Amino acid sequence: MKFTGRGMLCFFWYSFVLVSSTFSAQSFKENEEIRRSQFPDGFLFGAGTSSYQAYVEGAYLEDGKSLSNWDVFCHTPGTIESNENGDVADDHYHRYLEDIELMHSLGMNSYRFSISWARILPDGMLGKTNPSGITFYNKLIDHLLLKGIEPFVTVHHNDMPQVLEQRDGGWLSPLLREEFAHFASICFKSFGDRVKYWITFNEPNLMIEFAYIRGWYPPARCSTPFGNCSSGNSDTEPLIAMHNILIAHATAVDTYRRVFWPKQHGFIGIVANAHMYEPLRDDERDRHAVDRALAFNVAWMFDPLVHGDYPSEMRECPGLELPRFSHNEKQLLRGSIDFIGFNHYSTLYVKDCIHSACPLGGDHAIRGFLNTTGYRDGVPIGEPTGMPRFFVVPRGMEKMLDYLKQRYNNKPMFITENGYSLPTPQTELQDWNRIKFHKAYMASVARAIRNGADVRGYFIWSLMDNFEWLSGYTTRFGLYYVDRKTLHRTPKLSAGWFASFLRNSSHNDREEIRAASGHNNNIIFSQLEAKVAEM
Repeated sequence: MKFTGRGMLCFFWYSFVLVSSTFSAQSFKENEEIRRSQFPDGFLFGAGTSSYQAYVEGAYLEDGKSLSNWDVFCHTPGTIESNENGDVADDHYHRYLEDIELMHSLGMNSYRFSISWARILPDGMLGKTNPSGITFYNKLIDHLLLKGIEPFVTVHHNDMPQVLEQRDGGWLSPLLREEFAHFASICFKSFGDRVKYWITFNEPNLMIEFAYIRGWYPPARCSTPFGNCSSGNSDTEPLIAMHNILIAHATAVDTYRRVFWPKQHGFIGIVANAHMYEPLRDDERDRHAVDRALAFNVAWMFDPLVHGDYPSEMRECPGLELPRFSHNEKQLLRGSIDFIGFNHYSTLYVKDCIHSACPLGGDHAIRGFLNTTGYRDGVPIGEPTGMPRFFVVPRGMEKMLDYLKQRYNNKPMFITENGYSLPTPQTELQDWNRIKFHKAYMASVARAIRNGADVRGYFIWSLMDNFEWLSGYTTRFGLYYVDRKTLHRTPKLSAGWFASFLRNSSHNDREEIRAASGHNNNIIFSQLEAKVAEM
């Protein structure tokens, strides 16, 4: 079927209404009221980006920055959707003042961003610190503080100087422990007088999954049945990489606490990717598999940093070649986080693979002898989104907070990412379902807080549409739409809702949200009509 002109426009509009109406009450509670006053005083509300992913920065070879592993990877044909890259991306490097104004207009009191390792230390610790990189982040931090916005800084968010991959072997090498600690120390020294919240690593569990098990991220190492890479071992290398990352984290934290904390008095933690899990079948085997799924994904990171060793579920797993920490390393690791950060998007079903046949590597020790899926008997666990394994399951947020509260004695927690990608990009500016998503998940957070969870902040992913790794720019999570030709930022309706929420005013009224976003029906209609004219 082919449409032209206003016929296609009407088709787009009809599709938007049809898709919006299909969202079930089980996933979204449209009339559920959530207000800022339901959260504690001093609670941080913000949005996030990262130096390469949101490649808010762009400027990939400007002012002394070297090539990162992601610069090289994205320039390899066929690795990224439509062969896109982060060379320019959102150009935050040149537009950061404009972007800070957007944050200020929303009423955010915190902004989470990451520092480009290749911009600060182009050649690693064997080279010199790049003064232009220091200057950029100083300006960014200073202008955030002038607007009353707390910097929440991630030191490592997947990207590193390519030279560290080529010269040292990346995270498979113990040499990276000292390299990272040196980089982190420069960040603490240069910015720590103004930055009070530090994250050492963002989602190393997910990065390792995609880089060393599946081979989708650089350095693209894997083995069958997980992937078809030229080199790698999916059963052992992920364990080595995580071992090095955890010790690198603990080394950096030790330096911070000994050298910088006495004057700076900041807080430091780490961030895990944290799906929640539910048993596929109502039996004991799948319930035990849920425990293993949480241990092999979340506790793999947090147990060593709280208790000093890997979780018992992993140490007792037959066939898992788990590295051992020395006595001194355990002492260094134990208690090396002030807070728990986690990125939560969805919940999945878990099937036991010890007593059942499983495809795709579920029968391997590295997987914990389990499989995960979003479907039971063909029915999704929640409403599908624009990401294949992300479903709308708000109860999973409360369950994850309760799990972390129980396992780690209610250590302070920050939800460092939570976001929604629309399955129909034509409706991107009128993103009512993104609003419903955040309301439902925030309500889940509020319930967990009422039940005693020590939650200190919630960050929407993301401030603006950005480079979403392998998806390039086709998957969008932002509160602001970014035109790929002009890089103009346009507020979506969700931006208006978030601003209304942060003012603690009513935000069930659609006209108020449109007004706060700077939108109305005629503008949306005109924008859609203009896009049709381009086709």
